[in-house]
Amino acid sequence: MLTGIIILVIFIIVVGVIVGMYNRLVRLRNQVKNAWAQIDVQLKRRHDLIPNLVETAKGYMKHERETLDSVTQARGKAQKANTVGDKSQAEQELSRALNEFSLVVENYPDLKANVNFMQIQEELTSTENKIAFSRQAYNDAVLFINNQIQMFPSNIIAGMFNFTQSEYFEIQDEKEREVPKVNFS
Repeated sequence: MLTGIIILVIFIIVVGVIVGMYNRLVRLRNQVKNAWAQIDVQLKRRHDLIPNLVETAKGYMKHERETLDSVTQARGKAQKANTVGDKSQAEQELSRALNEFSLVVENYPDLKANVNFMQIQEELTSTENKIAFSRQAYNDAVLFINNQIQMFPSNIIAGMFNFTQSEYFEIQDEKEREVPKVNFS
């Protein structure tokens, strides 16, 4: 009788541990999904601001169609990307196009003084900061779930219930890793 109670208690403890690990993995997976959704919200905001920025600039930048077109094309490509890796790469191309656009804007003092342009530029800068924060939060969530999927004993539960590692939102282009050069001369 006592042996049966001990076996039952051990069984209940083991089941409780398994349920706890499973629930933790589910919570972490949902945190990754939520973090990705936050990135998507900010990317949509970014994509919505870009046409306004381009249209405002078009009146001033008649000779810079190529730059404007590259921003528009990069935006389209970014909107069509589906996987984390594809989105990461497409968003980096969009960032690069926006940086080139910003450099060209420097040659147009009237555009830089335009109130609408400045408001949109400020909103875009704010959005870029939110995207950076969202990427960091997403990668933190990915780190937590990947750790749990790989660490013993939760890796056993993860394998039993087909939990897979999540993909980081990483810089794909080595040029993006380079430190920008500042020159005041």
